[in-house]
Amino acid sequence: MSEVFTLRGPIKKDRPELLQHWVTRRSLAGVELGPVELEPTFFGVTPNMAVMHQVVKAQLAAKRSGTQSTKTRKEVRGGGKKPFNQKGTGGARQGTIRAPHYPGGGIALGPKPRSYEQKTPKKMIRLALYSALSDRASMARIAIVDSFDVWSEPKTKDAITAMTALGLEGKILVVLGRDDETAIRSFRNLKNIKTIDAGELNAYDVLDCDWLLFTDATLPTAKVIA
Repeated sequence: MSEVFTLRGPIKKDRPELLQHWVTRRSLAGVELGPVELEPTFFGVTPNMAVMHQVVKAQLAAKRSGTQSTKTRKEVRGGGKKPFNQKGTGGARQGTIRAPHYPGGGIALGPKPRSYEQKTPKKMIRLALYSALSDRASMARIAIVDSFDVWSEPKTKDAITAMTALGLEGKILVVLGRDDETAIRSFRNLKNIKTIDAGELNAYDVLDCDWLLFTDATLPTAKVIA
């Protein structure tokens, strides 16, 4: 009797369910405007620590200038003449005083300009960002305001007053849109506040700050509950 064998493909691990988080939407004066449901796709995933570490490490490596440079024996000045005769001195033969073992000579195997960039897949970059946002959401470190349009002119004093009214302390990352020029100029003199364009949000800047401050326009797929 012949037996029939069936081949089973690899079984994917069950992905954990997305979590729901809610944040109270406020005005710049600190007045509560109602709850906001954060999109679980961005703020409800289980943080992947390994991916966040690799992506942040690659991002920091890409920031390195890589301009360090040392001169080799052919780049240092002088040493064109043979220092002494080949024979008759009792010492080892030498062709130039700019060899690496001479004081003032070239550097052997020294650093040269290079790029420290690491190739990171787009899926890993996206997962690292979602993991970082979800981590801050689980810690209740997400704040939302309606907009910064009430500021007619840039004033650092208005920015300090708003942060005090919202109860935000520590290092704050303010996510702004391209039209929030007044807010950008109001926050730029505060050392504990960093502004970033919504399209440039990344895992490192999220993890580097204690609080994230969004507006209705910059919060990913925000849904305001009346």
